[in-house]
Amino acid sequence: MTPLSYDVLEHAANFASEQCPEGMVAIASNTLRILTVERLGEVFNQTNIPLRYTPRKFVQVPSTNQLLIIESDHNEFSEKVRNRMAAESGGTTSGAKQNGKAGGMEVDDDEEESAVVIRGPVPAADGAWASCIRLVDPKTEETVELVELEDNEAALSICTCVFHARGGEAFVVIGTAKGMTLHPRQHQGCYIQVYRLLDNRLHFQHKTEVEDVPLALAEFQGRLLVGLGKTLRIYDLGKRKLLRKAENRTFPTMITGIRSMGDRIYVSDLMESVTFVKYRRHDNSLVVFADDQTPRLTTCFCFLDYDTVAGADKFGNVFVIRLPTSVSDDIDNPTGSRLLWDTGLLNGAPNKLDTLMQFHVGETVTSIHRCALVPGGAEAIVYVTVMGSLGALLPSQTREDKDFFTHLEMHMRQEFQPVTGRDHMSYRSYFAPVKEVADGELCELFTSLPYEQQQKVAADLDRSPGEVIKKLEDTRNRLL
Repeated sequence: MTPLSYDVLEHAANFASEQCPEGMVAIASNTLRILTVERLGEVFNQTNIPLRYTPRKFVQVPSTNQLLIIESDHNEFSEKVRNRMAAESGGTTSGAKQNGKAGGMEVDDDEEESAVVIRGPVPAADGAWASCIRLVDPKTEETVELVELEDNEAALSICTCVFHARGGEAFVVIGTAKGMTLHPRQHQGCYIQVYRLLDNRLHFQHKTEVEDVPLALAEFQGRLLVGLGKTLRIYDLGKRKLLRKAENRTFPTMITGIRSMGDRIYVSDLMESVTFVKYRRHDNSLVVFADDQTPRLTTCFCFLDYDTVAGADKFGNVFVIRLPTSVSDDIDNPTGSRLLWDTGLLNGAPNKLDTLMQFHVGETVTSIHRCALVPGGAEAIVYVTVMGSLGALLPSQTREDKDFFTHLEMHMRQEFQPVTGRDHMSYRSYFAPVKEVADGELCELFTSLPYEQQQKVAADLDRSPGEVIKKLEDTRNRLL
């Protein structure tokens, strides 16, 4: 069984003719299509949906396939301001033509000539933001709901949260900042907005003002976890605003991401990697008990199991860290641990995480997940980069596989010298020494070697060239 990279088909049947001896006839939306399968090697299919601003984050609405997307642009006018400026100049904004239905406006071809290109303030104005919240149905590729934020308010984080006292209803929570400047980081007010999603409409509930930029939101046991600068805080839903329940103010720089599993919370910091936190139910407190000993400008992370986390940093490094088996998250003296953290006597938390894997991919990683790319395929650590690359780290099944790829990479480094003269191992160890990772991209170049070189390398591996190529194909098929 091979995945078909094509549009969604509602019905398909066999079809054969002189022009198409082996094909199929299918119905897709309101079209009848006759097609042949040619590109079996392509696993992914993509569809572009136009957006108004730069997408920042998105979440899937529980129990539906709809997507909630927050969009924000710095040094940009909001749609309302652009329409007013266009009306004053006697034309229409080009943004309406680009957005089409997604922007809620229709523009005829006759009006295209009168469209006025209106961008952000010139020169650039600090604190000028344009932002919106969009609800998209991926099946129809249409925008169901769009809420524009005003007064230079930018949406920075989003999550859905099922509060334990509200009967299982999923609320939409948005973290925003008003008039924010990036360097130095200042703002005119930060808020957490709560919406109800009823009949594909976002209904505003209330807005809670907070003291710092909320870059991280997550649901936690029927309540809301919020990362506000150096503070990790738990909120519950009230009638007029969110109610503060517990907090910890001892994080080093700024919280950028939050995950949770059971009573354990995983927190990523802007400059100090990932921190492990334990929620103590009996005294309603958040206790930091372990952190990474290597400073990392963390961009994203995911947990692999209860004690292991995979993440990436700003400089293009992927890493896996694990809590030692001798460390317990049952902290008996949270006050003492907090004092040591604040004063820096232990250089952070009392326990340190072990680095299991380190690899430099060369591009800033924006998202990382543990998943299987195809049904029945092997699970891998899949990451995407800011340049649009998609990569995967596939675990070796046996020690023999690990030794095979390690030695094959060693031979390929000798066969393919970089044109710049830089050592390949030095490149993959750009931030920290590469550890427990074989470069699959380099190993794949084995098939491009002359046959004599293939025989030489394969002989050193006690295999034939065909066996080496077969091993590479089997490993690739495990993932794809």
